[in-house]
Amino acid sequence: MNVFPNDIVLRPRFKMELSGSKEGVLFNFEKSKKEPFMVNRIDDNIFIRFNNTENNYWSPQLHLEIEELDDQNSRLHGVFGPNPTIWTFFMFLHFGVATVFVILGIWAYSSASLNRPYSLQTGFMLFTILLWFVLYFVGRMGKNRGKPQMRQLYQFMMDTLSV
Repeated sequence: MNVFPNDIVLRPRFKMELSGSKEGVLFNFEKSKKEPFMVNRIDDNIFIRFNNTENNYWSPQLHLEIEELDDQNSRLHGVFGPNPTIWTFFMFLHFGVATVFVILGIWAYSSASLNRPYSLQTGFMLFTILLWFVLYFVGRMGKNRGKPQMRQLYQFMMDTLSV
């Protein structure tokens, strides 16, 4: 079951048209109680996570936003992603590496302009590029480890929508 057309995306998104009012769909998710899932509603948003016993570092969560089209139809926007704390930390690491890369580039340019050696800065810049690739592949590895749970979340969502 490949739900997502693009495997490169770290946070897969999807949308679907639903027959049923927005409030009816939101109510179905609110009343759904099935282990090992935890469902939280905030306004028009539904967050589906795994409970603490099934949750691990790479466990995904499913964020759904329900949009009303008319009285009998609605649209669901879904995003799979990691725990927000982990995602924030991961982005912090990316921005940190980018900042170090820029600082090293400025330092290397200044050294080159002053006719001083700049091979050390260039070497560290190449290392930060390598670090970017490592971070990217760690993210991909985490996504692959979370795929079985993504399928479980998706199936739970489809089961809840079919009620």
